[in-house]
Amino acid sequence: MTSEMAGFTPAYFYDYLVKSRAKLLDWVRPLTLDQYTKEFPFGRKSLRATLVEIPMSEWSYIRRMREEPTGLKSQEDHPFWQYYKTDFAPLEAAWRELAEDTRRTLRRISDWSKPVEYLPNPKVRVRTITGGIAGQLLFHEIHHRAQAMAMLRLLGVPAENLDYSILMVERIQLPV
Repeated sequence: MTSEMAGFTPAYFYDYLVKSRAKLLDWVRPLTLDQYTKEFPFGRKSLRATLVEIPMSEWSYIRRMREEPTGLKSQEDHPFWQYYKTDFAPLEAAWRELAEDTRRTLRRISDWSKPVEYLPNPKVRVRTITGGIAGQLLFHEIHHRAQAMAMLRLLGVPAENLDYSILMVERIQLPV
């Protein structure tokens, strides 16, 4: 796959996440509400809670990279908090909108070593760089995606093959 952002950039790797996310969400969409909310002994305990965690964090990460305050006084104020109580469709729609905001943010940043400091709570100060936050955004989704795929498999859904090389690398069949 090639694009104007191809190469070793957070925006390019985010495009991979969005592509793999689309396949993951294809597996989630046909589930019943009971399956979507079934409790498991790992991850965020349900597919719904595990999936909500991903865009909820992404929303915060892009604001930190842009050095914008989140304006949140509590977790319940977070715009993605409401999806802990809904079926899947509203989360998917909101996540799609967030992806466009994230893409714009990642494409606009040019200094990936710029220091960033923020207070996730009144007792902790975090110091990092924009590239560190971008890395966390990417790896955080992969971590929770693996949990979601394990949950899907336990529900009987054959969720597999979201590997970067399968989705992003061109393969040409050679004549025998």
